[in-house]
Amino acid sequence: MVATPHFKSFEKQTEQLRAIAHPVRLAILNLLYRQAPLTVTNIHEALSIEQATASHHLRILRQAGILQPQREGRFAYYALKSDTFGEILELLENS
Repeated sequence: MVATPHFKSFEKQTEQLRAIAHPVRLAILNLLYRQAPLTVTNIHEALSIEQATASHHLRILRQAGILQPQREGRFAYYALKSDTFGEILELLENS
């Protein structure tokens, strides 16, 4: 398929959808939608996953522009950049 300018306009959204298309990342988004802001430690404990796993998935979500990290001292707190991502979760849960 030849990429036209029309399709190029959806590249950012495509990358964001790819980023959330993983069970762990969906669980992280759901947690942050309901309880943000949270640290990596909060997330890995709440989801019972390794801290390295949580950090890996947070990096992917951050690079896709989905998360807004905020540093406070030695801790990074994560929150959704937009409630729209939480609304997407609600749509998926209700479909």
